[in-house]
Amino acid sequence: MATRTNPTSLYLLAIVPPEPVLGQVWALKQEVHILTGSRNAVRLRPHITLWPPVHRPAAFARQAAEVLARFAASETEFMVSLRDFAWFGSRTLFISVNSPGILKDFNQRLAQWCRLHQLNISLENRPFTPHMTLATRDLPADNVPELQKIFAARNYAAQFPVQQLTLFEHDGKSWEVAAEFHLSASGQPN
Repeated sequence: MATRTNPTSLYLLAIVPPEPVLGQVWALKQEVHILTGSRNAVRLRPHITLWPPVHRPAAFARQAAEVLARFAASETEFMVSLRDFAWFGSRTLFISVNSPGILKDFNQRLAQWCRLHQLNISLENRPFTPHMTLATRDLPADNVPELQKIFAARNYAAQFPVQQLTLFEHDGKSWEVAAEFHLSASGQPN
């Protein structure tokens, strides 16, 4: 992890899918960008957010790395399934997580672990809804009806093993990987 001169940095914890899902979802994000001009679609690689972005002092990265490495080592790999597309309102297009209970339970254990180990993270007040965002915030309102029509007519299904957590840090221009934390391998994914 590089040391920055900023008094605080922006951090995000996520699950990044391995290939081929990573490439498939990246292609969908690129398509949305081309169709709508949405820059948010292509600012961050495909992921499922576990912690929303939080501003923290530089010392947070070291503490987070220690706490998250121990948490990841205590958890075994598991499978996540993605299926089809949905919207939050009319401004966020995403791929749905099929059977989100596994991720909700995982995220609850993560939050409890962080509280127990005094890692100061701010979880959202709204319920955790696992999903993989394709575009948000800067979707032009005029493009939304056509985009809704396009993705309502499509199907998508994929499955991937969750093998690691990725801590991203925003460097002022883009999101960079600050650290990765590998889950324990098991003979059979959950």
